[in-house]
Amino acid sequence: MNNNLLYFIGKENHNKERLIEILGQHKEIKFISLVGVDFLGNETDEKIPVKNFIESIDTFLYGISVQTDGSSVILPEIATLNNAKVDMKVDLECNWFVDYNYENIDEYTNMPTGTLRIPCHLYHNNVAVDCRNILKNSVDYFQGELLELLKKSPECLNSIGISFENIEKVLITAATELEFWVKTPNEFAELEELSTSEVLKEQYWKRTKGTVRTALEQALTMLENYGLEPEMGHKEVGGVKAKLTEGGSYNHIMEQLEIDWKYSNAIQACDNELLAREVIKEVFRRNGLDVTFQAKPMDEVAGNGKHLHIGVNIKLKDGKVINLFHNMNDFISEIGYGALMGILKNYEVINPFVSSSNGAFRRLKPGFEAPVCIVTSLGHEVNQPSRNRTILIGLIRDMDNPMATRFELRSPNPHTNIYLVLSAMNVAMLNGIKYALKNKKTCNELLKELSKKPGDIVEYLEESRAYRSEEDVFEHYSEEEREEYFGKAPRTVFENILNFQHTNKLKTLKEGSVFTEEILNSYKTAILSRWMTEIEHRLIPNYISEIRSIKKRVQ
Repeated sequence: MNNNLLYFIGKENHNKERLIEILGQHKEIKFISLVGVDFLGNETDEKIPVKNFIESIDTFLYGISVQTDGSSVILPEIATLNNAKVDMKVDLECNWFVDYNYENIDEYTNMPTGTLRIPCHLYHNNVAVDCRNILKNSVDYFQGELLELLKKSPECLNSIGISFENIEKVLITAATELEFWVKTPNEFAELEELSTSEVLKEQYWKRTKGTVRTALEQALTMLENYGLEPEMGHKEVGGVKAKLTEGGSYNHIMEQLEIDWKYSNAIQACDNELLAREVIKEVFRRNGLDVTFQAKPMDEVAGNGKHLHIGVNIKLKDGKVINLFHNMNDFISEIGYGALMGILKNYEVINPFVSSSNGAFRRLKPGFEAPVCIVTSLGHEVNQPSRNRTILIGLIRDMDNPMATRFELRSPNPHTNIYLVLSAMNVAMLNGIKYALKNKKTCNELLKELSKKPGDIVEYLEESRAYRSEEDVFEHYSEEEREEYFGKAPRTVFENILNFQHTNKLKTLKEGSVFTEEILNSYKTAILSRWMTEIEHRLIPNYISEIRSIKKRVQ
């Protein structure tokens, strides 16, 4: 790796003068690419010569950079056949990453050819309709509303020893843990062997070897270069032992790995994850290994998850940052309880953004440590943090580090559109926080409501449901009890979309005009179309081939 390469350009340098200077110093950067994200999480990519960018830099930075049409992005019922024009406008408030092609060495600089990838917003009829903008709107709405609530709730701030006048702004932080399978191309392990290894936990956190170790180390180093500050890479539960060849190398590789990196603000966290996926795939490919981020690459074996961490802080005018979820004397603060209750109460309308593919639902099954119930866990004792791996969303705490207090949503998979999930969670959290603060609820009152039994009548949460369990929900409750206490989980994309029929919860989702009727209809059309296409052209042909092979063996 070349230490002289430029890996990203921070927002402080997103002006005409600095960009011309930087690009002049880094002749290896030959192209510009504008990156918009559609409703299925697809990224746009194109190659614009740097010369063209510099010649029209004012237009690129402050006007319509590029025009495309609805054929290049998934925005059904918005960008239609007879009204397809989509405009791209650059986002100046995030990091711009440089993507290098290590197989195309520039003759002039003797460095890999670079493409500066610039995140952008997608506009249709002068209205931003992309996922990044939806998340931006949700963050703006959350920050503005929470500041108003804090202004009217001085008692909430008194408990953490500050006054409203000290607050500079509200911060939403997020991070993801990314799981993936890696294997030798065109080789497959036996499912029985994989399943047995998983049950015996023969691979979990074991030492990586050979090309897998090399690729993992290179990926972590590359993520560090890009400023993501990786925290850990390790083996996951899936996989089997590779075979050693006579030459001392390994083949028949089939392993599951996980890589984590540091949190950032909500939009940057999502951008970072898209970058990380590309970096990981490319690094492993250059080492002769194939990576898949599919939610459920193989039946009967652990799928890939992408746990989502979210926290809320305030930054004071003196620069100090305070975690609004933390409480020294309780599991969490009033704001934390409200946020958690908002997510749990409204999860039915968050879930369509979390699980939107056949693979996602094949992953979410009992027995694979994947959540199927709308339930949380806080811990057995306030002074002893613990983690329950069978619940939907958990509380992460560290008694020695108040800034570590956050929620972990365990249901997303690597192809979950985190921009939309975070947007929906922000709206839901705010709904619960409003209930807690406007009604001046204490931590004890909120804990009691969150810990309610089915049939208990409370003010905010539903009477028929339970929302908290410190038990193993798969062992402690029968399937009938899980459905009665925590709700019946949808089994398909279609059933999940039907959750938008929950009138009151849909009303919550639409608060702040973050999710408009137009956006929701477009999203529903997009994921239902993909779901039906997968069934018709992938699942059915695969099962037909399997049935035919059985018939031949019987004959």
